[in-house]
Amino acid sequence: MSGDAPALGDPAGEIDAMAARLRELAALLRDPEAGDEPAAELAREAAELVSRAGNEIDRVLREGDPEPG
Repeated sequence: MSGDAPALGDPAGEIDAMAARLRELAALLRDPEAGDEPAAELAREAAELVSRAGNEIDRVLREGDPEPG
């Protein structure tokens, strides 16, 4: 990622940075000149980012939920 990494502990910034990288990866994957191996690596990175972003969103939502009862 670029030098514009969000500060640690900033979930919204982290999610935004992951989304920006996913947009970059999507653009790279649309390139008809991308070879199979580089495309596979980009797809793996994208899958990892989607998983991390989903986990971060879940964590933020859990922390924001009031305790039942």
